[in-house]
Amino acid sequence: MNLWGGRFTKETNQLVYQFNASIPFDKRLYKQDIEGSIAHVTMLARQSILTEAECSEIISGLKGILADIEDGSLPIDETCEDIHSFVETHLIRRIGDTGKKLHTGRSRNDQVALDMKLYIRDEITELDQLVKELLSTLLSMMEEHTQTYMPGFTHLQKAQPITLAHHLGAYFEMFKRDRQRLFDIRTRLNLCPLGSGALAGTTYPLDRDYTAELLHFDSATANSMDSVSDRDYLIELLSALSTIMMHLSRFSEEIIIWNSNEYRFVELDDAYSTGSSIMPQKKNPDIAELVRGKTGRVYGALISLLTVMKGLPLAYNKDIQEDKELTFDAIDTTKGCIQLFTGMISTMRFCKPTMEASAKNGFTNATDAADYLVGKGVPFRDAHGIIGELVLRCLEKNISLDELSLSEYKEVSPIFEADIYEAISLKTCVEKRLTKGAPSPAAMEQAILLNKKYLNET
Repeated sequence: MNLWGGRFTKETNQLVYQFNASIPFDKRLYKQDIEGSIAHVTMLARQSILTEAECSEIISGLKGILADIEDGSLPIDETCEDIHSFVETHLIRRIGDTGKKLHTGRSRNDQVALDMKLYIRDEITELDQLVKELLSTLLSMMEEHTQTYMPGFTHLQKAQPITLAHHLGAYFEMFKRDRQRLFDIRTRLNLCPLGSGALAGTTYPLDRDYTAELLHFDSATANSMDSVSDRDYLIELLSALSTIMMHLSRFSEEIIIWNSNEYRFVELDDAYSTGSSIMPQKKNPDIAELVRGKTGRVYGALISLLTVMKGLPLAYNKDIQEDKELTFDAIDTTKGCIQLFTGMISTMRFCKPTMEASAKNGFTNATDAADYLVGKGVPFRDAHGIIGELVLRCLEKNISLDELSLSEYKEVSPIFEADIYEAISLKTCVEKRLTKGAPSPAAMEQAILLNKKYLNET
């Protein structure tokens, strides 16, 4: 049954009907649609627009439909135009003419706006929990690796020694910001559009704030035209999901590099790897690669919805129906990627000796060698040049700064003494970096305590 048709004299062309229909994808909103309808009729009864008996009969019918959908005894019929018509049609079949009063004082425009907000609110809660689980996994890894030395990079060139805990801590901060963005979006979307009608409200004496209260919104929306045409919260969500995916993709890229034969920093668990159909030696980081690849899919949803919305006049336009498939796919993709990524990193094995050797052999202690000279009174610019000359000598001999003899140091500058070796050891280089946010074990222990506090409180 359509929810419209009185002024039409012809049947809708079947291709037009299929092109227009949204039930193949909006059927996932059935729970939110029924939840919103129950709140709506509760308010109608309170305002004496429906009798208490009518309200009770409608709510009983709606709850029965919900139970039957969830236990599989009422499959959703995709010949209906949308989930709203499906629910209303079955309500009328079950309780008769009283069911026809369900739609009093509302439009599909404010109904679908409500359903989407309720759905997104629920999904944000699930997304937040998944990101929190990822953060908990990262924090456990950080605690384990406060003294696992590795090279830090700039331009993919070895730069200075850090610890694995410090490197993982950078991603902790990224995903923490992602949770904050989700919280902000949930706060902004938490205004109830129901009662806005098609665009201009209604002549019925609705209590919109009561409906909002029943549905746990902060209040009702302020403008009925904006209420039915606003999809800013979806654009914000897709932007936040794109940022989450970007962070996952950056981390995946590093894992792919670290997993290569050239680096050998990590070994992925067999459960999160695949092989080759022709090369028996291969163990491929497919999960990390797919996360990296699916990032573009989520970006595409954001750009698509921005493009849909950019030229729409007020108020509702059918173009807005395009919001659902894009958003649903982006949410499903991001949730799946977070779950798989969390499993992958929690089972990775780090090759600590290889990481430490890489830091030693990459001249990551060169800055500390320069700082050693500064401590002896040499101007930094001169110290920079002296260490650069020593690095050149090491490159010619294919050795590290640690392996130069003291006499070789003194050939370049008589300032050097035997304490240079302790000054440029990885342990010293890392442990001396005590400022907030630095990689020393002492600084990282403070960061870990703060991160634990954050996770316990949010």
